[in-house]
Amino acid sequence: MSKNMIAIRLSLGMAMLALACPVALAAEAPRPNIVFVLADDLGSYDVSWRGSEIKTPNLDRLARSGATFEQFYVQPVCSPTRAALMTGRYPCRYGLQVGVVRPWAQYGLSLEERTLPQALHEAGYQTAITGKWHLGHYRPEYLPTRRGFDHQYGHYNGAIDYFTHIRDGGFDWHRDDRENHDPGYSTELIGTEAARLIRARDPKRPLFLYVPFNAVHAPHQVPERYTEPYAQFEGKRRTYAGMVAAMDEAIGRISAALDSEKLTSNTLFIFSSDNGGPQPGVVTDNGPLRDGKATLYEGGVRVAAFATWPGKIESGKKIEAAMHMVDWYPTLLKLAGVKLDQPVPLDGRDIWPAITAGASSPHEEILLNATPAHGAIRVGDWKLVLNGQFNAADGEDRPVKIGDKRAELFNLRDDPSEKNDLASQHPAELKRLRDRYDAIASEAVPPLARGKTAGFKSPKVWGQADGAAP
Repeated sequence: MSKNMIAIRLSLGMAMLALACPVALAAEAPRPNIVFVLADDLGSYDVSWRGSEIKTPNLDRLARSGATFEQFYVQPVCSPTRAALMTGRYPCRYGLQVGVVRPWAQYGLSLEERTLPQALHEAGYQTAITGKWHLGHYRPEYLPTRRGFDHQYGHYNGAIDYFTHIRDGGFDWHRDDRENHDPGYSTELIGTEAARLIRARDPKRPLFLYVPFNAVHAPHQVPERYTEPYAQFEGKRRTYAGMVAAMDEAIGRISAALDSEKLTSNTLFIFSSDNGGPQPGVVTDNGPLRDGKATLYEGGVRVAAFATWPGKIESGKKIEAAMHMVDWYPTLLKLAGVKLDQPVPLDGRDIWPAITAGASSPHEEILLNATPAHGAIRVGDWKLVLNGQFNAADGEDRPVKIGDKRAELFNLRDDPSEKNDLASQHPAELKRLRDRYDAIASEAVPPLARGKTAGFKSPKVWGQADGAAP
């Protein structure tokens, strides 16, 4: 047999082997590190890449190096958005659709849910959270290190004091779910710890680093040096601007750690807010979007977001496809080579083709929420809002009479500010969206949210009923 024939047969054999074993070969490809940064209560237009007077140079640089999402949706308040990310499922499916997980709550994210860090950990990722958990802490099995994170740093509740780390009389700062007394401003501590984890990682394993800042949520507190450039603002708006600047600086520290460790080229960096800004026009700026946090109008659920990965995501790109926080769960697992087989069905869809190849939204509809009192759904350019006026500033549901759900219909392509209710003019579209909404809402479980138990007293340390380690 000639040398040429031998070479041809060897080439054919290798090609057949590749066709027969595509999964094995794909598994050898390097999986990305994933850094997911989540802001808390950030105004949708309080970033300078959207024209804000508040300067966010580090976020701007990252956003310009990747793709910004022009129609990215979340839940109207904190805990439900975090739950949507962790599960890839709408919060109404496991009772977290109403309000937030309060410090005294005797519930949390259902233990039956497979979380994003659990799935990534099983696939060999190092997993860490540094920041706000806000998905339950009343029993040890609800804590982050029991939900798939190798490492935890930060706090369990919302609205902690940024300096003392206290909420309602209980101390709330932890390392690996044990009481920790690192002194300092929480935004700076979170950014410093995230950068440390990047440098201390196991270089043989990919990293999933989740950084949910408590910034820029109330109470409005920040070291004075951050407010000095914002003398043009008054009151809470000025303090808030300084808080945004402090968070941007902390994000710069995280980005610098990726650069110094030469990880930037193989890291998918994602940024989003958990909901729109509260008190728009007074404290925050949601731009042309209607209303803000705790409402189902665009200002409450459509946020500033981007993703960057050099060489994989085109820089300077604006993505118009409608997406939702639930979509990151299946998208990240697919990029990590993790199977999506699980007992409960996903609401999230793979958005990678929309981000990298210009594909349209993978959704026929996006549910924005479904509670006993109100709800909203987007189908194409149309959006249905039920009882939008019943959304309360604190995110709690308000009782309404059966049949008293006022329906509003908007065409977001022509009216992104939701100024023109078209419900009476387009009854067919109204019915179509209401039927879609009712089909999903009928699958919702009752909300877990409930008031404080009579006689409840805050523990010395949240997550530790008697101050002892769990």
